[in-house]
Amino acid sequence: MSQSRNKLISSRIDKYKIISIISILTFILIWQLLVQFGIISERILPSPIQVFLTFIDKLYNKNPDGAVLQYNIWTSLKIALTGLLLAIIIGVPLGLLMGWYKIFDNFVRPLFEIIRPIPPIAWIPLTILWIGIGMKAKALIIFIASFVPCLINSYTGIKSTNQTLINVAKTYGASNFTIFLKIGIPSAMPLALSGIRISLGSAWSTLVAAEMLAANAGLGYMISMGRQFGRPDIIVVGMITIGFLGYLFSYIFSKIEKIVLKWRIA
Repeated sequence: MSQSRNKLISSRIDKYKIISIISILTFILIWQLLVQFGIISERILPSPIQVFLTFIDKLYNKNPDGAVLQYNIWTSLKIALTGLLLAIIIGVPLGLLMGWYKIFDNFVRPLFEIIRPIPPIAWIPLTILWIGIGMKAKALIIFIASFVPCLINSYTGIKSTNQTLINVAKTYGASNFTIFLKIGIPSAMPLALSGIRISLGSAWSTLVAAEMLAANAGLGYMISMGRQFGRPDIIVVGMITIGFLGYLFSYIFSKIEKIVLKWRIA
């Protein structure tokens, strides 16, 4: 019975994958036809074939931004992951502590509520003045963009801990810190991981904006140079690369999330 059910689920997943592939291919075909028949000028939007050729060329050609595609990807990844990891390491524990201990909440919340509404991009001029346009400056901007979702979701997650579980633990003599470790944190994990997923998207989008304004390498910088030199094919290659990397990281994180939250399924 369970085997037939698994086969049914597997067939449904395969069907959805085929539909997704058809959707992408249809989009590419329509795009190609619109450009090929002159409905959209290639000066405005290059054809998929031209984009593919530019992608191959950019693997070994440094023009017009002064770096090959691999180097731009590596530069962007280093900055994005540095800022994101710092945000996770600081934001998640701080959110958990604020949600569980009132002293942390009262101490941090006023400052956090002032900083939270400020867009991450607004910090770019200050970071340029403080640190310049190097990796540290952009990592700081990524940190600011990623920190807020990590903290808020961790805070909300631990605040939603089932009070009945807390009362039972207290009845058996568990200390507040033990309850925090063994009940509060596991209860907060689903929302905390959702916060990290949101932070991943925020980090990537903020990085591109930061690189377009202040950088000398990276995917955002490559897109900016494509605009300056009138190369829409370079712009589209950069955009597609960003989209693919975003999808790849989201897919990897969803697999990690399933492993971490396996206890919820059991």
